[in-house]
Amino acid sequence: MTTKIISSVFAISIMITLCACSAGDRQSGTAAPASDSPAQTELSQQPSTPVAPSPTSPSVPPSYSTAQPNDGNDSDEPILPDSISGQVTISFDYVKQSGSASNQFAVWIEDMSGNYLQTVFATRWTANGGFNTRPDSVALWVEKSGIASMPSYYVDAISGATPQTSEVTCVWNLTDLDGNTVPPGEYKFFVEGTLRWKNYVLYSGVIEIGNTPATIHADVEFVYAGSGNQSALTSDSPENAMIGAVTASFMPGD
Repeated sequence: MTTKIISSVFAISIMITLCACSAGDRQSGTAAPASDSPAQTELSQQPSTPVAPSPTSPSVPPSYSTAQPNDGNDSDEPILPDSISGQVTISFDYVKQSGSASNQFAVWIEDMSGNYLQTVFATRWTANGGFNTRPDSVALWVEKSGIASMPSYYVDAISGATPQTSEVTCVWNLTDLDGNTVPPGEYKFFVEGTLRWKNYVLYSGVIEIGNTPATIHADVEFVYAGSGNQSALTSDSPENAMIGAVTASFMPGD
């Protein structure tokens, strides 16, 4: 009987001890880990105070780019400036003809829209009013240039004597009628020659002025027409050789 009482007292004592430990755990807020795995042990050791993230560079919105602008130039070609220096040289073979109503010619420049920009050279007889005496003399240039209303100083600046048989070289300094330098781009050049009366030849081409040299061979068109008692020329007429092999070359400046 005494042994049973002692065992009961010992069991009650153990239960009281266990309950006290359990109550202490609840008051301290510490719970025993549910598992002994390393991952859970490490997490349980993290500080309860949040840690601020390290500073980073501000993000760029998706609709923007940090790349430098390319000024609309998506190719490897160099960007052209607003204006450029240099010159265009127009050259051709000239064979002086015998007789009258021939040997007149003019060289001029237009933009790509067909607007007249500048006369590079014109034979003096026509430029000084010969178009009034003979309206067929370099008629296309006379109309395009408006030479009839130009002041005398301009006529003197762009005209010269009819040359002898030789290679003729004319230079355009890239300026327009007002003396302004034209911007880089493509320009039309023309060489018109009066072969005989209404018969004429027209050379034309497009030259690009920019950062690099360029050379263009002009296309040619012959126009044959009779005049009064003068018969039209033909493709075999010697006058066809008056102007030949027209080229235009651009050379950029320094």
